[in-house]
Amino acid sequence: MSVTRQDLIDFVVQEARLLDAKRFEEWNALFTDDAFYWVPLAPDQKDGINHTSHMYEDKLLRELRIERLKSPRAFSQQPPSRCHHLLQMPTVEAFDEAGNAFVVRSEFHYTESQGDDMQMYVGTCFHHLAVQGGQLKMTLKRVNLLNCDAALPAVQLFI
Repeated sequence: MSVTRQDLIDFVVQEARLLDAKRFEEWNALFTDDAFYWVPLAPDQKDGINHTSHMYEDKLLRELRIERLKSPRAFSQQPPSRCHHLLQMPTVEAFDEAGNAFVVRSEFHYTESQGDDMQMYVGTCFHHLAVQGGQLKMTLKRVNLLNCDAALPAVQLFI
């Protein structure tokens, strides 16, 4: 598969649309099996292994959260949460077709609502992508929140 910069940008936009539509299984299928979804707890955090994070989820943890969100017994989802991603135009930060490594940066506003409550987050997302099985896949999604070092409420869905 030959990758263009537009393919990378389209991937990021579609990924946000899947989350907003609560198509979590399709969203999770966009990751490689060894990929992580990471929301660091500190600015410029070097890794999610040796430092505490808001979220550092591998395939199993993402699948568990998706199953919980689908369960009618998930009391934290009464009423169900909804979300909306507003993205600036994503930009390609790294394009290494020979090395099968691509990085796309997008600035975002994320809103999550549940009943009368609404939470808003602002930050920068880095999608690390590679071609696997003829499709673009995320090897890492890093979400750098502007106020990552604040005491934040629990995010129910996925930023």
